[in-house]
Amino acid sequence: MKKEHKKNQSNLTYSNVSKSVDDLRNGDNADVFEAAIEEAMFDIGERRQAEEALLNAGALQRAIFNSANFSCIATDAKGVIQIFNVGAERMLGYSAIEVVDNITPAEISEPQEIIARAKALSAEFSTPIEPGFDALVFKATRGIEDIYELTYIRKDGSRFPAVVSVTALRDDPGSIIGYLLIGTDNSVGKQAEEALLKAGALQKAIFNSANFSSIATDARGVIQIFNVGAERMLGYTADEVMNKITPADISDPKEVIERAKVLSIELETPITPGFDALVFKARRGIEDIYELTYIRKDGSRFPAVVSVTALRDEQDAIIGYLLIGTDNTARKRIEEEQKELGRRLQDQHFYTRNLIESNIDALTTTDPSGIITDVNKQMEELTGNNRDSLIGTPFKAYFTDPTLAAAGIEKVLSEKKVSDYELTARAKNGKETVVSINATTFYHRDQKLQGIFYGARDVTDRNRLNQKLLEKNIELENAKAVAEKANLAKSDFLSSMSHELRTPLGAILGFAQLMESGIPPLAPAQKRSIAQILKAGWYLLELINEILDLALIESGKLPMSIEAVSLAEVIEECVLMSEPQARSHNIKVVFKRLATKDFLNVDRTRLKQVIINLLSNAIKYNREGGSVVLECSQSSEDMMRISVRDTGEGLSAEQLFQLFQPFNRLGQEANGQEGTGIGLVVSKRLVESMGGIIGVQSTVGVGSVFWFELHRTDQPLSSIENTPAMASVALEYEAPERLQTLLYVEDNPANLMLVENIIARRSNLRFLSAADAIKGIEMAHTHQPDVILMDINLPGISGLTALKILRESPMTASIPVVALSANAIPRDIEKGLDAGFFGYLTKPLRINDFMKTLDIALEQANKSVNSLDKGTQ
Repeated sequence: MKKEHKKNQSNLTYSNVSKSVDDLRNGDNADVFEAAIEEAMFDIGERRQAEEALLNAGALQRAIFNSANFSCIATDAKGVIQIFNVGAERMLGYSAIEVVDNITPAEISEPQEIIARAKALSAEFSTPIEPGFDALVFKATRGIEDIYELTYIRKDGSRFPAVVSVTALRDDPGSIIGYLLIGTDNSVGKQAEEALLKAGALQKAIFNSANFSSIATDARGVIQIFNVGAERMLGYTADEVMNKITPADISDPKEVIERAKVLSIELETPITPGFDALVFKARRGIEDIYELTYIRKDGSRFPAVVSVTALRDEQDAIIGYLLIGTDNTARKRIEEEQKELGRRLQDQHFYTRNLIESNIDALTTTDPSGIITDVNKQMEELTGNNRDSLIGTPFKAYFTDPTLAAAGIEKVLSEKKVSDYELTARAKNGKETVVSINATTFYHRDQKLQGIFYGARDVTDRNRLNQKLLEKNIELENAKAVAEKANLAKSDFLSSMSHELRTPLGAILGFAQLMESGIPPLAPAQKRSIAQILKAGWYLLELINEILDLALIESGKLPMSIEAVSLAEVIEECVLMSEPQARSHNIKVVFKRLATKDFLNVDRTRLKQVIINLLSNAIKYNREGGSVVLECSQSSEDMMRISVRDTGEGLSAEQLFQLFQPFNRLGQEANGQEGTGIGLVVSKRLVESMGGIIGVQSTVGVGSVFWFELHRTDQPLSSIENTPAMASVALEYEAPERLQTLLYVEDNPANLMLVENIIARRSNLRFLSAADAIKGIEMAHTHQPDVILMDINLPGISGLTALKILRESPMTASIPVVALSANAIPRDIEKGLDAGFFGYLTKPLRINDFMKTLDIALEQANKSVNSLDKGTQ
């Protein structure tokens, strides 16, 4: 029964269009139309029957072309406009007669956008595309559905953005006979309309477009056509919906109910929620476009803009409805973003105004000529005028010196910014306030000068305070100068005292060493006594060195020789030097060796001094049988951390607070350990002088970790040649058969006696001495000694000057001269070696080191003599 009904319906449709077919047979494209009609009549598929019935009835295309909601522009194959519908006329302001057979769509489009589109397409398809109509339809010519944004230009010259869908119009053999450009509304000029419609191309282009959902129903609302665009947007295939559901079944039910309710009130007639609510206006001949939420097959939703038109037969009876929908997601998102932007702008305006009003400064904006455009409450209070009375008046008028204020305005305009420009503001009641003005220019978005922004701050109290501070600073500077002078005097005193103490200490340690190693050997009691003398003497020397270092650091005169130093190499040396102390205290020293070769950018000598000091403290203040762990790690990309961990008693919070204070031993003096309390202070200053930091963590009863960090470097370790003064290995020196001579230039009798006693133990050495440099030079020329020992601080001329004189004389130029001085500062040693001394020894002497250096010098002298003898032969 159902199939019979459909058959009758199909026959009826055919009879309705038979007259139209007869009319088309006599047209220019009779053969094309004949083939199209035969194809429609012999297609037995149910979907094709319904579609052809609607199309051949002429209802669908008339609905599209008579719609004012879309602009439909159809061209011939060359791009010349053939159809210009009502929607196009309404949008563009041209009549169809003005454009048909006259221009292409490119001539009503923004030229720059066409040029840009041609350029982009040329790059995309790797083929040159000329700007013009070709750029608008290039994709369509290749069979690609195309939709893009374009700016149309109206007849009056105004512009508006449009979304344009382009489809190629093809005849049955597939040849392009034109192009269809759908913008928004759809109503076509009759003359060109019939030619394209008879060819069957226009409606095919619309229904095959994937850019719009085209859903056509019968009169009851059952879907009969469901185009490619509808399939793409909604996720259903045409077979799944045709002859089965209405568009209401794929729409949000709540929105359909609400629409029915609103229309019932608007049209004063009850409307049932469902399909009727979607097409009620169209049924009454009212063009209808509305927003609706579509529901996809997978249950997801998207907003759509739907245009509804009633489809009518030749007798104007409604045979169905056409619903053309576009995805409105992007527009909705933009609308929401615009709303959100609007809210943010309101919030920002509110925030900005509050910020301006809450500012402690009196804020003012003016135009470029200095006329006030806005102020805040502080400016109202400063001038005694309200905002309305201030706006529109000259800014300079509110200051005691308008000329100076005007000069400030000119300064801002020329320099773009002014800071701390002082003026005196005068209020309406005569009150004067000194203000400091900061001002800057501000601009429109097009970089055109908009005006000047001023901030005026009351500086009356500040100026008064500045005057007091100035006076106080003068007092502080005077006090600082006095303190610096006192500190310099202290440093000079300590340095001088250190030097003077070395001389008698040298005699004590020197003669004690001689006695210790003398022949015949000492009795046990004498050995113990000498050992105590040496222990006390070397300890005193250590204290003198620390005091000297501290004095040099505080005076800023401590020399630093910064270079790339191998960290592992220095640490191994320090551990080796600390092992005797560790053994004497029964302490185990553990060095966790580095896995990589790291270099530090430091003074090598000072780095060793810091590590040895920390190791010495960790051993000295450890518990019996304890341990000391020395480890290194990379604390950051450019820093290395060296840590010394002990198992001592640990430090309390109060002790940690006092840790780096000079001469503060934190109560350790009560346990019998020697020390001055300045070793850590010196270490801290040395680390900081090398650009590092030092710190400590400690737990009472557990132990302490002293650490410091210094800068890493990627530079290779520079080669350092050992000088005689740095010799650490005894030379295997074979004394020559001849007697060699040593000349010692020294003004201190104790030092002369000490060296003479040392030399007396060498039977192959003759000892000569001179009490000043002049006499020493004379003896050098007379006796031609093999080696000369030279003090630096001599009466008359210094040892450095004497060395220069000896080097300038051919008779003495080749004699090795070794410096022996109490000037133990590294800078003095470096200065001596640079002057040409063969070696540099410091007082008090360590006899073993002295003998090693002397042997090296004597061998050098012997080589020179042998070379001279060979030359003579």
